[in-house]
Amino acid sequence: MKRPAFFNNPATRFMLLFVLLFAVFYSFNIIFFGITTPGGNYNPFLAEHLNYIAVLRQALLDCSVMILKWLGYAAIDNNYELLVAGKGTLAIVYSCLGLGLISFFSAFVLAYPSPLRSKLIFLISGILVIEFLNVMRFVLLAIFWSKKANRIVDHHTIFNIILYIIIALSLYIWIKRNDKLTGTDAQN
Repeated sequence: MKRPAFFNNPATRFMLLFVLLFAVFYSFNIIFFGITTPGGNYNPFLAEHLNYIAVLRQALLDCSVMILKWLGYAAIDNNYELLVAGKGTLAIVYSCLGLGLISFFSAFVLAYPSPLRSKLIFLISGILVIEFLNVMRFVLLAIFWSKKANRIVDHHTIFNIILYIIIALSLYIWIKRNDKLTGTDAQN
């Protein structure tokens, strides 16, 4: 059976693969979160032994506490919340982990036609930068955020907008660099 002609177009292949990968990554994270959270379709084995979401949350909390202590603040966490003495508590919920941003970024990088080594280096470093910026957000929120004074401002939306701008710029630079190295920019 012959493939339709539009599948032979690299841009079409990229878009289809990007949308498919993003849907798979994003959905997998949501489903996995659902089955590792008590209630509903809870799976205790996955929750206790393969819960990458809990590991990510704890790593982000540990890094935030460490940085806050370096800055001279008394900070602790309880696996879900960050407490800074005299400042209050910051709850780290699923939407704070950046998994949607990582799903988008990962899908784009993996779908883009470039050498595997370049993809892996950029993917790993990009995810680390995204989560580093997430930790910086937690630190700043823990020090300066007041729920009472900031009811109008949604820090999740502001953070996502800033991160998507950073991701877009970094993807643009990475694509230009890869196209130059592979000689594909002459086609565009």
